[in-house]
Order: sequence, then structure tokens, then C-alpha cells
Amino acid sequence: MSTLDQIAENLMKGKAKDVAALVEQALKEGEQPGNVLTNGLLKGMGVIGERFKKNEVYVPEVLIAARAMKAGMQILQPKLTSAGVKPVGIAVIGTVKGDLHDIGKNLVGMMLEGGGFKVIDIGIDAEPQKFVDAAIANNASVIGVSALLTTTMTNMKAVVDAVKASAIGGKVKIMIGGAPVTQAFCDEIGANGYAPDAASAADLAKKLAA
Repeated sequence: MSTLDQIAENLMKGKAKDVAALVEQALKEGEQPGNVLTNGLLKGMGVIGERFKKNEVYVPEVLIAARAMKAGMQILQPKLTSAGVKPVGIAVIGTVKGDLHDIGKNLVGMMLEGGGFKVIDIGIDAEPQKFVDAAIANNASVIGVSALLTTTMTNMKAVVDAVKASAIGGKVKIMIGGAPVTQAFCDEIGANGYAPDAASAADLAKKLAA
């Protein structure tokens, strides 16, 4: 088994220390940083994402795989930067004003990182303007908005309206998600996309950022 396959394999098992050591090894063997990312880390995370969609693995497995991915990325990131490897896109994510839930948002953030995005997490209880400011400051291609309560879902429209009224209106795509959210609600408020789960959110973000 090649070192890159071993990286993917150990990532799926959530073995953070082994992933970090194998990333080091792959770089010593002369692998290009971009190749280690695509055919090692992202490959493993991609499999976890697919299994998560099919309910073959659950949130705890995704979290430990994401932790292993982070351990590998800590070693790889400086090399990627110096090699000029760009992320597939920049995503700003946050939970809307009045909503203090963050597990779903955090999972989406990990899946986005697993899909090759640079993620800017603005946290929970975020004002619409905070999404806009973060997207402008980081030159984001996608904004991900989360709400877990029917009472705070309405604040998603405020985020969509704030983005559309700003300098980045029409340039940055907005995707929404969360337990009570539906495709019909997404269409109603004029967001660009809806994802039912974290793995689908990463796929959707790639489509929107393309």
C-alpha cells in the first residue's frame, strides 16, 4: 500500500498521530504537497463523507476523522502555501442571530475543509452584517448559514437580504442548512442552495464555488 493510501486509510480510522507521521513520510519521499492533499487526506475524508451520507458512519466517526485530517493539515499547510496550492474556495460559515447551536455548523466546517475549502467560522448568534463583513474581508466564494430552530430560521432571510444589498451581492453564493430547513424555504428566501447534511453541504459548496 502506498504512503498516500495509508494516509487515507488511517484518516478514515481517525488515527491522528499516524496521519501526521505519514504526511511527513510522504513529503520526505518526494510527494508533491498538492498530491498528498488530494490523494491522501481529501481522498480519505471523501470516503467518510460518502459513508456519512449513506448512514454507514455517524457524527463521532466524522469528528475523529476530521481531527486526523487537521493533524495532517498542520504539517501540510505551510508546504501547500509555499508550493502555491490554492484552496478550491473560501467559505464563511455561521449560525444565525438568536441561535446558539454549533454542532451542525462545525460538522459542515470539517466537511468543507475535507473538500479542500479554506473555512472562516464566524460562530453562533451571528448578525447578518457579520456574514457580509467576513465574506468581503476574506474574499469568500460561498457563505454557509445554519439555523436549528424554526424561530431563528427567519433570520436566514435577513442574511440573504444583507448579502444581496451589499457590494458582494450576486458574486457570493449563499447556502443554508439545519434541522428545520427545507429546499422550499431555500427557494422562498432566495438562497442559492440547500443541503440536508454536512457531507452534501461540501458537495454543494463545490458546485456553487465553481
